[in-house]
Amino acid sequence: MSLAVVILAAGQGTRLKSATPKVLHPLGGIPLIEHVLAAARAVSLEPPTLVVGHGGDAVRAALGDRARYVTQSEQLGTGHAVRQAEALLQGHSDRVLVMYSDMPLLEPETLQALVETQARNPGPLTMLTCVTARPSDFGRVVRGTEGRVHSIVEAAQATPEQLRLTELNVGFYCFEADWLWSHLPLLPLSPKGEYYLTDIVHLAVSEGQRVASVTIEDETEIIGINTRAQLAQAEAALRQRVNQKWLDAGVTLIDPATTYIEPTVQLGRDTVIWPNTHLQGQSIIGEQCVIGPNTIVRDTTIGDACHIECSVVEGASLAAEVHIGPFAHLRSGARLERGVHMGNFGEVKNSTLGPGVKMGHFSYLGDATIGANVNIGAGTITCNFDGVQKNKTVIGDDAFIGSDTMLVAPVTLGHRSRTGAGSVVTKNVPDDSLAVGVPARVIRRLKAEG
Repeated sequence: MSLAVVILAAGQGTRLKSATPKVLHPLGGIPLIEHVLAAARAVSLEPPTLVVGHGGDAVRAALGDRARYVTQSEQLGTGHAVRQAEALLQGHSDRVLVMYSDMPLLEPETLQALVETQARNPGPLTMLTCVTARPSDFGRVVRGTEGRVHSIVEAAQATPEQLRLTELNVGFYCFEADWLWSHLPLLPLSPKGEYYLTDIVHLAVSEGQRVASVTIEDETEIIGINTRAQLAQAEAALRQRVNQKWLDAGVTLIDPATTYIEPTVQLGRDTVIWPNTHLQGQSIIGEQCVIGPNTIVRDTTIGDACHIECSVVEGASLAAEVHIGPFAHLRSGARLERGVHMGNFGEVKNSTLGPGVKMGHFSYLGDATIGANVNIGAGTITCNFDGVQKNKTVIGDDAFIGSDTMLVAPVTLGHRSRTGAGSVVTKNVPDDSLAVGVPARVIRRLKAEG
């Protein structure tokens, strides 16, 4: 049986008070709509159909061909929104799953249960509900004497007695497709001049049809995003969910309440994350690492047994047993091989540091290739930008760069070469040579070992 997914994403999100369309606001570093798409992919391999309106062009640009699009030009309610997908989907699927784009925490397993329940249901639809005693503006589910769903009453139209009902309509439905398309035109016009999808439940019941339901136990799944406060609430719930996953997987979080791990991050077991650490983007962290405190890792691959303290690491690659910080900055294109040590207040950009390199504090390496077992003295700087282009610095294996050396690129220092403290190197230094002065000159050849 084929399943089409319709995602309602035409709302303006006026209460967010933002120029950004609501569905593109980030949650855990990912736009809200990306969370919903991921859940939809768990139940259907077909591209979902997004009903867009306000900010539709931005949504199309963000998602590209991962979805199909229809436009709701007038905001005439959820029932009217679903009807916009009829021309595209009618006759092409057996069932239709309707979702909201601003409920990003619904688990894929919950959607799977909804779809599977409808597959067993002799009636035309199955709906999601949640039982909670918390006050809510969700519609209330009214059940008949036999416990079957009778109707849904919107909170704004409910009586005081109905508002005390604790079963809420989540707003996600799985329909038999032919029945849905034939009954959407029958929806009544509400007092607000809109067509509510919730009224389709009453249509089914009035025909003697059975409306099945799946009840959500975790209330955080139904957090809807209409305000900045709700966005912050969802962020906290997602953070707790992600952190619990890694705790269960053998990662130590010293203080989960102050640990921020985006859903796209991967962690190895026996790694320890200290407080106020932010792990973001497509970062992959190996086993037995110690990260933090006060550290940001973004879009970076980190090998096993690395230690990073009070530092910012973004767009970098670290092999095993690398030690960074405190107060270091690895920028895009930094590649540190096994056993590299980078001291405090150092910065590396678009450079490779070979195995065993020791980089002292207050140093900057940009657009450089550093060989194995090189010692970079404190205050060393690659002067890589000449005002027009970035230039390359190359340092051979086992070199020793004295403190406060200025390496004016393009320049190459050979294997086992050395510079004196305070040197300004403007010309290449051969293997096994010592260069000193301003500008630096080779004053003697060193005896090569072996």
